[in-house]
Amino acid sequence: MSFEKLGLIKPLLDAIGESGYSEPTNIQNRAIPLVLQKYDIFATAQTGTGKTAAFALPLLQRLRKTAPEARKLRALVIAPTRELCVQIHDDFETYGKYMGLHIDLIVSGKDINTQRKRLKSGVDIVIATPGRILELAESGLSLNDIEIFVLDEADRMLDMGFVKEIRKIHPLLPKRHQTLLFSATYSEKVRRLSKLILTKPAFIESAKKNSTVDTINQIAYRVDEDKKAALTSYLIGSRNYPQVLVFTRTKTSADALVAELLKDGLKAGVIHGDKTKANRLKTLDQFREGKLRVLVATDIASRGLDIEELPYVINYELPSVPEDYVHRVGRTGRAGREGEAITLIDIYEKYDIKDIERVIGKKIPKETVAGFEPDPTIRREDREEVKLKSEHKKPEEKRFKKSTKKAPTQKKRKTTKRG
Repeated sequence: MSFEKLGLIKPLLDAIGESGYSEPTNIQNRAIPLVLQKYDIFATAQTGTGKTAAFALPLLQRLRKTAPEARKLRALVIAPTRELCVQIHDDFETYGKYMGLHIDLIVSGKDINTQRKRLKSGVDIVIATPGRILELAESGLSLNDIEIFVLDEADRMLDMGFVKEIRKIHPLLPKRHQTLLFSATYSEKVRRLSKLILTKPAFIESAKKNSTVDTINQIAYRVDEDKKAALTSYLIGSRNYPQVLVFTRTKTSADALVAELLKDGLKAGVIHGDKTKANRLKTLDQFREGKLRVLVATDIASRGLDIEELPYVINYELPSVPEDYVHRVGRTGRAGREGEAITLIDIYEKYDIKDIERVIGKKIPKETVAGFEPDPTIRREDREEVKLKSEHKKPEEKRFKKSTKKAPTQKKRKTTKRG
């Protein structure tokens, strides 16, 4: 089916054509007609399937009759991170270039008084983080004219602790409005939220719950913890990976890995919660422009990353929450392209990966790389010792209640000197 057959108008079709898209994805095929018919939507879609366009295109069409002199806030899109909001805003600007609508980006880290003045001057659509839009609403911004309310990456918002903000924003909206909830994964928390904010929704499940994209080749390599950095460098260098996104569980691991990669001559950058937002955006731009070959990121800092044709993702450490694996590997294999997701597992993580396999509903092949085989004499130590060590969390992991358990230093095989 073509975009035209979905009922989209010419200004949107022209913008879509100029963006290089010819046919809608599965989620777009199913969501666009329902949004145009004003249904509430509860959609679970794999990351990289085009879900932003699935709500942006019909939303733009619904608001097309706005007159400049009568401009008011009629649509609100909420996303969990500044980076994701920036990406959604860019997509709205791309698709809506011929629509004559005023689209604004309202996120934390920017002067709130300047944002307040822009909103007073008239805006049709706002893309915002939950905390900042609630702050503005509680200080006078009216949400009484909202016709369409969108929650993108709802699962991540709940994981990051934004449920209170959502619960406070929802009563400020008019009783009659359309709500669109999009989530990359399905969980009990998301289901409870949907019951709170949706009215007789159309449910769209464009893929199996918490599944990974079929175009992603997934593989895990067994390796000792102290050889992970060396193996990461070896894989990138020997296989000539042009661009790779590497995920760590903690900021400490991210910084240590980048230091090792730089020593090995790889151009690498890092983004995590200790970096300023300006620094994170600058590093991300350098990676997108090809100035950096490797980008190392924690889960919290990486949400919303959208890099064109990203071919490789490496899980340097497994995520604390199994569902986050879906988000991580979803950075590659986007829009039907092929991608490869590599996971490095040590003696502790070889047990944890079973939880991920249960979530995604498939086994991940496990192999070793010549020269990096794990030491067979190392034994898995008491898990309680690991648990105690994980209680010493850094601020980033504390806020989001992530586990930071780290394997104890592995014991080296004893050797006897001869001669």
